[in-house]
Order: sequence, then C-alpha cells, then structure tokens
Amino acid sequence: MTADTTAVERVRPSRDGRSNGQWAVDGREPLNANEVFKAADGGLEVRARIETIYAHEGFDSIPDDDLHGRFRWWGLYTQRKPGIDGGRTASLEPHELEDRYFMLRVRIDGGALTLEQLRVVAQISTEFGRDTADISDRQNIQYHWIRVEDVPEIWRRLEAVGLQTTEACGDTPRVVLGSPLAGVAADEILDPTEIIAEIQRRFVGDPDLANLPRKFKSAITGHPSLDVVHEINDFSLVGVIHPELGAGYDLWVGGGLSTAPRLAQRLGVFVTPEQAADVWYAVVRLFRDYGFRRLRNKARLKFLLADWGPVRFREVMENEYLGYRLPEGPPPAPSTSPGDHVGVHLQKDGRYYVGAAPTVGRVSGRILAGLADAMERSGSQRLRLTPHQKLVVLDVASEQVEALVSDLAGLGLSAAPSPFRRSTMACTGIEYCKLAIVETKATAAATIAELEQRLADTALPAPITLHVNGCPNSCARIQTADIGLKGQIVTVDGEQVPGFQVHLGGGLASAERDEAGLGRTVRGLKVTAAELPDYVERVVRRFVRERSGEESFATWAHRSAEDALQ
Repeated sequence: MTADTTAVERVRPSRDGRSNGQWAVDGREPLNANEVFKAADGGLEVRARIETIYAHEGFDSIPDDDLHGRFRWWGLYTQRKPGIDGGRTASLEPHELEDRYFMLRVRIDGGALTLEQLRVVAQISTEFGRDTADISDRQNIQYHWIRVEDVPEIWRRLEAVGLQTTEACGDTPRVVLGSPLAGVAADEILDPTEIIAEIQRRFVGDPDLANLPRKFKSAITGHPSLDVVHEINDFSLVGVIHPELGAGYDLWVGGGLSTAPRLAQRLGVFVTPEQAADVWYAVVRLFRDYGFRRLRNKARLKFLLADWGPVRFREVMENEYLGYRLPEGPPPAPSTSPGDHVGVHLQKDGRYYVGAAPTVGRVSGRILAGLADAMERSGSQRLRLTPHQKLVVLDVASEQVEALVSDLAGLGLSAAPSPFRRSTMACTGIEYCKLAIVETKATAAATIAELEQRLADTALPAPITLHVNGCPNSCARIQTADIGLKGQIVTVDGEQVPGFQVHLGGGLASAERDEAGLGRTVRGLKVTAAELPDYVERVVRRFVRERSGEESFATWAHRSAEDALQ
C-alpha cells in the first residue's frame, strides 16, 4: 500500500453496507444518540454549568444529556439507588436505577501521589463521600455518595494540590497507567515519569481530543515485571533494550476486554523516550478520525485494529499522523518478578519500597488518613497505586521498614498477604454500580476469608488470581484471571439468586506466564455467590492434585476436561 492510498480505499464499510461513522471517511454526521449530544456540546463544556448552575440549583436542575453524558468527562457517574436487586438491572431505565448521588473518580496518572495529595484525597472522602474510597485497577481513587452541590469545592481542593478529575471517564483519553516503581527500581530499564507528565500536560483537557469514538486507555512502563497490564490497553509502551539504539519502548495497540475481549498487538516498532508522547498523540488522533462511531459496541480501537491489522495500522499512523518511520524493535523480555510489587523491596538508592494489599481495593478516608500518618512517621513522602488494586509506599529507610509494615497491617493493608488476599480483585458491583447484577466487594472479601482457612494447608506453586465482576463489562478483568467470575442471576430450584459464570485459565504476561491469554468459559458452569468458596476450594485442590510437573493453573485449566472443572 502506498502513502497516497485514499481513506476510502483503505477502509471497508460494515457488513450491512452502511458506513462505520468514521470521521476521516464518512464525515461527521452523528449516527447515534451519544454522537448527537457530543456534537451539540462538548463534554468538557459542562464544567461551567456544574459550577454556576447545578451546584446551586441541585440534582433536579441537571438535564439528561449532561447527567448521563457530559458529566462523565469530569469523572462523574450517578450511582445505583440502594435496594434494587440485580434481576432488575436490565429492565429499569437509568433514572429508575440511579440515586441522587455520584461516583467521582480522581484521575491519578502513573498512580503517583505525594503525601500532601494523599491527605487531601483522604479528607475529601471523609468530608464529602461518607468515608468511601476504592483503589481501582486503573490506579484511580473512586468516591461514592458525592453531591453535585459539593463538586466545585472538591475540584478546588484537588486542583490546589495538582490532582484532577478531567477526562477521568467519557469518550476521552483516560488515565495513563504507569509503573508504580518508576524512578526507584534498581532493575528498571527506563523511567517513564516525564513521558506521562508530558502527555498529561499537553493533551488532557484538549478539546481536539475530547470527542473520541469511545474511551482510550493508555499504559507506559519501563520495568521488566511488565506491571501495567499492557496487553489490554488501547495504547501501551513497554520498556525494551534495542541492540543498536539502547533503551526505549515497544509499542502495543488495540487491547481491551468487556464483552468482546481482544489482546493488544505489537506494531513491531521501537520508540525512543523523546518520541513517546508524539507517538501517543499520533495513535489517539488516528483513533479519533478512523474509529468506528456508528455502533457504540464496535467503537473501541480494538475493532479498528481487527479490521485493518497491525501492518496497515502502522502505515497510517506513520504516514498520516507521525510523519516519519519508526525503526523495527525487539519485543519485551518475559517478566521475571510479580507486577503487583507487594512486599518489602530494595530501591536503587538503598532505601526500600513497601507494597501492601488492601482487600479487593476497598479502603476509606479513615484508612487513607492513617496511611498518610504511617508514611510520615516512616519518612516517606510518596505513594504509588497499582493496576492490581494495591499500593506501594516509596523511600522508606531500612530502620523504618518494620514499623511501617506493622502500621500498615493495623490499617488492614498487608505487606505479606495470603495468596488469595494478594491475588483477588473485584469491581464496584451492585453496591453502587447501575450496570451490576451481583454484589462483588463483600462477596470477594468473604471468599478470601474462607479460602485462607480452608486452603491454609495447601501449598500453591504460584498465587491463583481470582477476579470478581458484577456484570459482563469486565472492569475486574475476568478473562485474564486464573479464575474469572462474571456476575449473573442463577436459578436454583426455581429461585433466582446472585451467581457467576466461570472463566478459567486466563492471564497476562507475568513471572509465572510468558504470554497473555484469555480464559475459557466452562459450558453450563454457573456458581452461586453462596457456593463460591466451595467451588474455588474444589477446583484449586483438584489442580494441585492433578497438575503435571511445573504446569501452571492456566495450562491445566485449558487442557482439562470440562467435568474436571465443575
């Protein structure tokens, strides 16, 4: 294909003969309701109305396109009204499901928080969010019970310490994941901190990038543990050593899960640190112009990559958006250490970092304030959140490590968690999410507690990841877990109860697994929430009993007959 190949020649129409709604091919006529409201008024524009109208006149003054659309551009979703069971999730309209309160997501690029920022985050939780706070698997903090009347003051406090909620949600470039060990790890290939800061400074809040076909997820790491789940992001840079050009990044594009999971693909190019922000800018503009906008369920970048393939994608990126060719580059080496960074580890400067595990990301303002106090006592001024719902305290002197670990344990943040406490994640679930069908956080916590007792006598060759999701959208990455659980209603003896469809044998590249892969769905297998500990115990014991040699759980699960996985 030559550089002057036209867009019409390059892009095929959808199977039904209609356009895909691509701006660069079909023009900008809105083809669905979401595109209509975005064309009428940009999502970023709603902030002024929140500050001057809605915060003064209250919830009832907010029109639908702002409430259910543009508010997302500032990290706001209405939360679920208490008492609505999961069987009614699909049958009720948004206004019937929602409460008059919001989930508010604080955007934390690279997962990096200073001690001062952590104290502000904690205070907002206790003062405005009924002491709620969750660490998400996107390195964000999420609050609940937020009133629109309080949003301007929350913004003022966050922005006073360099934090924001800008484009934390919506059809925008979402938070950029970064290695929690950026700048401190002795084995780091290179430090992406400045690249993440440049992307945030140049592009977050840019109106030209604030109307994408759907969300755009990014991740950058220079750590050999591959700690930013690069295979399931729209855009990822992973640290590599080029044999002639030295340290730089390998580019991956087009990953994403939800109901149509697809792992990202390498473009085979080498990106220098100086080029990284411009390459990110090229990919996000390509997605803006060529992404599919007619159908929302086909609008993620993964569908464009599936249609074009990596060779064509690279050609368009370089010729139309970057303006130069990138050299060929090597793939990343296999991970040699866990990417959650739990435990006590030496930094390159002789101090230590301490990684700790809350239970499935659930913390609170009180816990975060206690964490800030513990950090200050230990002499630390820096915290990192991880894409695994964990946290890492940096810069701890050797004589302070033991006291910090004890302080963290007193807050329910374990630096030496059990295998299941360490490797279990859960999404928000029916407690607050309007899309959820089942409860997740408490179910996962109760399951962990049971497994810690039941399997205390069982030596696992490696932690078995357990991911619990309240609906099919896979916010907790169910297809890339050893045991992934998708919430649904299960009928038992004629009665509908909360339960899960089971996915087995998924995983991302890790110290235990060279390549990422999606889990298998076990036909007909549905487990009620009450039966979950029984099921996990049963399948784990069978794995330990039947595994061959050094076989991983994923390999065993994919080769086993379905009756062995029941």
